[in-house]
Amino acid sequence: MDITNKTKKPLSIKLPGGKTLRLGPGKTGQITSKAAEHPPVKRLLDEGVIEILGDGGTHGTGGTSSDSGGAGSQTRSSGGAKRRSGDR
Repeated sequence: MDITNKTKKPLSIKLPGGKTLRLGPGKTGQITSKAAEHPPVKRLLDEGVIEILGDGGTHGTGGTSSDSGGAGSQTRSSGGAKRRSGDR
């Protein structure tokens, strides 16, 4: 699910698991469907401070975020491999 900051100030949104999402003015981030049910997120949504976009594709978004983390790890590994190759 995509979440958008509708204000002109940066937001710090508390998510489940002790995580925090920081969004600049007008910026968009991604959250899971579980996070969308979290009371602090619901409160901001009711106040009109944030907007949540997304529907049935929420599970795919969560997977994408996991894949993104894995891709970052792979990128670091391949960068290390390049250095090792240069040391030979």
